[in-house]
Amino acid sequence: MPENYTDPSGNTEAFRAFANPAEPAAPAAASRTPLYVGAAVVAAVLIVLAVWVALG
Repeated sequence: MPENYTDPSGNTEAFRAFANPAEPAAPAAASRTPLYVGAAVVAAVLIVLAVWVALG
């Protein structure tokens, strides 16, 4: 066993950290910018298509 090993039952703080590990942080919400850009491109294509069909 390594020399610097600390037994978690040796003190209360270390034991609590060992017995109740911290919950992982929730991941940040994904950016919606690509969704908005994609929707704008689709809308522009549909408008151009509608104008082309109307004038064609």
